[in-house]
Parts: sequence; C-alpha cells; structure tokens
Amino acid sequence: MKKNVVVLGGGLGGLSAAISLAADPGLSITIVEKNQHLGGKLNVLKKDGFSFDLGPSIFTMPYIFKKLFDLHGRKMEDYVELVPVTPHWRNFFEGGRIIDLEPQPEDMRKAPTSLGERDIRELKDFLEYSKGLYDFSDEVYFQKQSETLTEILKKMNPVSLLRRSDYFHTMDQGVRKRISDPDLQDVLNFFVKYVGSSPYEAPAVLNLLPYIQWEFGLWYVKGGMFALSEGLERLIRELGIQVRTGTEVTGMERDGGEIKALQTVQGEMIPVNLVVSDMEVIPFYERISKEPEKRIQPYRKKYGPACSGFALHLGVDREYGILRHHNFFHSASPRKHFDKLFRHPGLTDDPTIYLVAPMKTDPSQGPEGGEIIKILPHIPVVQKDSPFTPEDYEAYESHVLDKLERMGLTDLRKHIVTRELWTPETIEEMYYSNQGAIYGVVSDRKANLGFKTPKRSPYYGNLFFAGGSTNPGGGMPMVVLSGQQVAEQIRECWRR
Repeated sequence: MKKNVVVLGGGLGGLSAAISLAADPGLSITIVEKNQHLGGKLNVLKKDGFSFDLGPSIFTMPYIFKKLFDLHGRKMEDYVELVPVTPHWRNFFEGGRIIDLEPQPEDMRKAPTSLGERDIRELKDFLEYSKGLYDFSDEVYFQKQSETLTEILKKMNPVSLLRRSDYFHTMDQGVRKRISDPDLQDVLNFFVKYVGSSPYEAPAVLNLLPYIQWEFGLWYVKGGMFALSEGLERLIRELGIQVRTGTEVTGMERDGGEIKALQTVQGEMIPVNLVVSDMEVIPFYERISKEPEKRIQPYRKKYGPACSGFALHLGVDREYGILRHHNFFHSASPRKHFDKLFRHPGLTDDPTIYLVAPMKTDPSQGPEGGEIIKILPHIPVVQKDSPFTPEDYEAYESHVLDKLERMGLTDLRKHIVTRELWTPETIEEMYYSNQGAIYGVVSDRKANLGFKTPKRSPYYGNLFFAGGSTNPGGGMPMVVLSGQQVAEQIRECWRR
C-alpha cells in the first residue's frame, strides 16, 4: 500500500518537494493549498490590460530548477522559456550617477557606468572572493545539507571553516575590505535583497550572491514570472500528483510524536503518513499544531522574520527610457535604511527602492506605449504592538513617489492609470508568512550565523519543512533546493 504524503502549501518549496518525491512509486502525494493558485508568492494579477507579477521577479541558478525536470525525463525548455536580462540591473544614485551591472565586469568601463581601472580590478578580485564563498557554501550547504554549525564541524576542520566562510566578518565588512568606490560598495551590499536582511548584520558568507548572479546569469521567464508556476503545475499533473487548491488546513490530529491527519477548515480529516509543510515553521506551530509558546519561543529568538515589502504595482500610460528591466534607486544613507528595517522599525523617508519594469524585456505584459512599474522598497514586517496605520502607508507612498520623480521618473503620478498595493499585512493574510516576511528567516550573524531552521521537526517524527524559512534559505533557487533536499532527507530516514 502506498504511503500518503501531504504537502501543505503549494509554494515553490512545496512544489519542488512534491516533484522530487514523485520519483518514488511507493508514495501517493497530495498538495493542499489554501489559495486558488499554485506557486505561493509566485502570483499574478491581471488588471486594466496589465499583467502584474506579484511575487519574485529575478530568476537565477537555472540548473537547480532543471533538476526537477531531469528527474522525470523531461526537458525544462518544453515547460519554461528563459530570456536573459541585460544589464542585470541599473543603479541610480542621488546626484545623477548611474551604475549598470553588466554580465561582463569589463563592460562596466563604458558609459553610463564608467568605472575606472582600479574599480574593475577590485570588482574582479571581489568576485574571486565571492566564488570562494560560493564553493564553500556549495560544498557544505547545497550538497552536504549541513543545517547547523555542529554539522559543518563534523565535516570540516575549524581552521578551514573560519577561513573559507570569512567567519568573523559581516557582508558589509567583506565588501568594504575589497571595494574602494562608495557607490559600488552600496551596489554589492544590496545583493542582500535576495535574502531580505541587512548587510551590516548578515554574515560575510552571503557575499557569495554576486558570484552566483554573474556566474549563472539573470533571467526572465517569458510570458511573466508566473509562467514558471504554470510550467511546474503542468509537470505536477503529468506526474499524477493530486492537487487541492482552495483547501485551508487549520489543525491536525496527533498520536504522540506523529501526525495522523490534517484537518481542513470544513472539518475534513486528511490521513497522512508524512507531512511536508511549505508553510513556514513558526506559523505552522502557531496555526496548525498549536504548540505551547515555550516550544515556539526558541524559534522566535533564533529565527526571526526577514523583512517585508511595500509592493506598489503601477500601470502607466508612458515609457521611461532611463529604466532597465531591474533598477535600484539607492538611499543617500543605506545604514539609516537598514536601521529602520531591523533595529528601530519604521518607515524611512529615503528608502532604497527596487523597481521592476518587465515590459523592457516583455512588451506583451501591458498596453503598447505603456509601462509596468513595480515598486518594492523593503520595509519592516508587521509590528504586532504598534502596527503601521493606513495614514503611515499613505505618507510612505508619497515619499517613494517623490523620490522616483526627483531621480528621473518625471511626472510619474500624472501617468498612473492603474494601481495595486500590497503591504506586510496583505502578504501575511495571503500566505500566512511570519509577520508578513517575504524571504523567510532573517540572516543574522549573531543570532543564527545565517542558518535557517532545520528541515526536520524535533516535535513530530513525520513532519518536515521546505521553503524560505528552512535551510538553505530564501530566494527562488534556494527555496526550490530546499524541496529537493527535504526529499533526500525523507528517503534517508526511510532507508534507516
């Protein structure tokens, strides 16, 4: 008789786990998702002729996604079409300076970037340093699945660990040690956007992120990023994996240290032999297993939420020639920006703004002569004791639009024809993420050394986790890798 595996949540981590486990013919796999779509934060809204990708906008490390298709004898290109994005992104600074991140660092000598020879040399040296951090991480995190410092020390001597991981430094310190140009320092520091953390608190090992982008490229999914979810859903249905959308799980039945069934909001009991939760760890223990606070508190202390976002989706009736597909409008005071994210939560009047203009690559996403402008500055997660008010968000939006108009998007307000806003509260309600976090667990050198929660539950022998709150972390490639890794862990447990 086949074992019943329920994947709770249809985000990328859950989809990856389901596809990976489907290689075992002894399993009957069901994905249960409370929303009406698969893909989790990979979501889409079609409004007034515009197609807004509501979630992730950057695709990299395609080889990780390709494994899902290779495992079942399929070709990824038959399901998902990737288009390279160049430059990777454009950086705007107060005073008018622009730095484009080109696929080849040598090309950053050209206008408008015009880095000097020293800058190019330093950038190449930095990327060598970044490659070393990637090689270390690939060995201990991506391949060997080390989930704690103790596990790493079982496989590597302490001296090698300290040296190869740049253990004693933060991301920012690793950057400033090698890069002289203050603006280029800010550019490289903001690779921390992939994990929603602060470069002044995150461990230096996360300086692997620039190498990953330069080595594996930056891509767009033709037809919109949600097309990735559609491609994975097609594969899932071909594999015979059952899918139940619009089905919210609100509780469970247990027998000692095992989960016996999951309970839906309608009162249905779904029997299980194994649960893979793509719901984040803390929300699962709060909402589903309803653990006492003494069991959850250690997670809150060590694995706090990454930042959230103020996701403003605009459809406009003109084009802005200064924009590229991906853009950053940098704060004049990055430390203040990150301080307002994590140390003293608040809404700064000068954030660093991430802006996506996908019609630069794919004009089919909106009306001819128009532009999609997705504005995503990072902001703090939902503040339980002193939440931001609608008036706070209104004032913040005004600051954001003022800044964009000042830095080149002339008369932006006058050209808006449609608008959609998602706040941390929207994100928390839609995805049940911890306090509306976008990237799972924050990477903090002091609190967790950059580790996320282990994938196997210490409380229930048949409960595993996937997604951005687990190792190896947030961002689409890591979330997909977590699903592949949890399948490996499950097989290893059953072999025992």
